[in-house]
Amino acid sequence: MTILWDSDPTAAETYQFAVSDRIEVVEVAQMVTRALTANPSELLVIVGPDVDLQAASSLAEQVRSEQPAVSVILLRRRLDVAILGQALRAGFREVIASDDLTSLSNACRRSLEISHQLIGISGGAPVMDGKVVMIFNAKGGCGKTTIATNLGAYVASTGARVLLIDLDLAFGDVAISLQLRPAASVGDLVAMTGHIDAQGLASVVTGHDSGLDTVCAPSKPGEADRISAATVSEMLRVARRSYDYVIIDTPPAFSEHVLAALDLCDMLVLLATLDIPAVKNLRLTLDTLDLLGFPAVARIVILNRSDAKVGLHTEDVVAAIRAPIAAMIPSSAGVPASVNRGVPIVLNEPKHPVSQALRAFSDKYILGTSSAAPVSAGPLARPDQSLQEPKAHRRLFHKGVK
Repeated sequence: MTILWDSDPTAAETYQFAVSDRIEVVEVAQMVTRALTANPSELLVIVGPDVDLQAASSLAEQVRSEQPAVSVILLRRRLDVAILGQALRAGFREVIASDDLTSLSNACRRSLEISHQLIGISGGAPVMDGKVVMIFNAKGGCGKTTIATNLGAYVASTGARVLLIDLDLAFGDVAISLQLRPAASVGDLVAMTGHIDAQGLASVVTGHDSGLDTVCAPSKPGEADRISAATVSEMLRVARRSYDYVIIDTPPAFSEHVLAALDLCDMLVLLATLDIPAVKNLRLTLDTLDLLGFPAVARIVILNRSDAKVGLHTEDVVAAIRAPIAAMIPSSAGVPASVNRGVPIVLNEPKHPVSQALRAFSDKYILGTSSAAPVSAGPLARPDQSLQEPKAHRRLFHKGVK
């Protein structure tokens, strides 16, 4: 199958003769990368003539870095020296006039021959990438950092290589939550942008006693402005080749850094709490993810402080966000106490209810070692039933979620 990035619904018919293969048409770059990740045997991507050249070049650079055996062919309505030069630098295998179907057919054949040769040189073994897990909510105070540090520490305790990245570049709390004194941060990768490798990444890593590796946010908020989305993307591409799991703590906003990370994210863990602003922001987040084309199957909702007695109930949350809750993390004074000690509660108090809930979630959704039912039980695991609770739904809407 050939992947065609084009917004024209008739594009597959236009190029079918030249490609001589089944064509999957996608409309955005994120869908190209996800199609390649889902189908490692795919070796050919064609970029349509009306796709923005800069966006197309960014995709070609990413594919060249992550999956060098994949061929990317660029179609343009006109060819000139500037286009050819930029395409060459980006790593396109061929650049073809969009109306020259014979040349496109020959380019596809040549490109696939090169791809097959590269696979043969590498022994046919695909490059296995680590799993990228992002923790997100568009509202502060939901416990993103606490969840991220505990999930990272627990997964690392199983023997996996885990990197926790603090992407809240202005006000990140990973370092202080784990009582780390980092000698370097994400900001030190700026000078390496374009040339970040495993050794460069290792130079900014700070280790925790649990075995968890971290890349901390800069100590000064102003340094965040120097860090580009390109630096974040490159850091993550290198990180996922160096670690089994990469966990990302985020700021409470869809910043350019968060969007860059989202393109490389395999699982998005969305936090909810039993307060109306958090639920409202979560529903807006889900709507935004739909617009961005981020697949619903890769989103998982955790309800943090799920037993808080604040007049809002779990069924209200499910009805408002129209999504199931995968895990419920109870409230406990032991959680801030563990943060103050710099020791994740999941390791310091393994029998604590919070620890048990986090471990169960990790085993099922991150490590994939548990075949048990989702952590949440009863109607919360069945969103269709939850959506049929009109009284709860009306109650939450009356309280302010519209």
